[in-house]
Amino acid sequence: MSAAAPGAAAPFADYASRLGRVLEGGEWTGVARLAEELRECWRTGRQVFLCGNGGSAANAMHLANDFLYGISKTSGCGLRVTALSANASVLTCLANDLGYEEIFSRQLAVHARKGDVLIVLSGSGNSANIVRALEQAASTGMRSYAILGYGGGRARTMADVAIHFAVDDMQIAEDMQLVVGHMVMQWLCQNPPAGNR
Repeated sequence: MSAAAPGAAAPFADYASRLGRVLEGGEWTGVARLAEELRECWRTGRQVFLCGNGGSAANAMHLANDFLYGISKTSGCGLRVTALSANASVLTCLANDLGYEEIFSRQLAVHARKGDVLIVLSGSGNSANIVRALEQAASTGMRSYAILGYGGGRARTMADVAIHFAVDDMQIAEDMQLVVGHMVMQWLCQNPPAGNR
């Protein structure tokens, strides 16, 4: 195996440095509020919905798995959680018939109830389907959280709680979605409601 050229690792060190600066400058109050909210959902059986586009859609599915199974190894004791990006049949039907902006809000209109929780994952915070999901959450009486990058977009002011990282880099913005989710997951593992493990 040939040795890497001098300086070949520099771009990777730069990425790590940029990610580190975002972590060091993070404001974690919103994350604490999300963690407490999800513990209360776990205690009461309220439902949690996640959504996002592209890499954020994959992150929504990843975190739904963590919150359903990862926080509890006892059958039936995880959060009641759904990733709205997971069902390709539903997504393509709604996008084809009603428009891509409706793919999450129409699902919420059927499944969500007052007091349930929506977590949107978005780099820009301006995607039409994310905005519509937040509008639907408000009209349903849900609590909404947004994990955002860049300037936060419209979602930053629409969500009840915005967890915002002002980074102009989509990959780092998506990294932070998982970082926040994993922070909350580990906190829930360590601080379950009474009777849940």
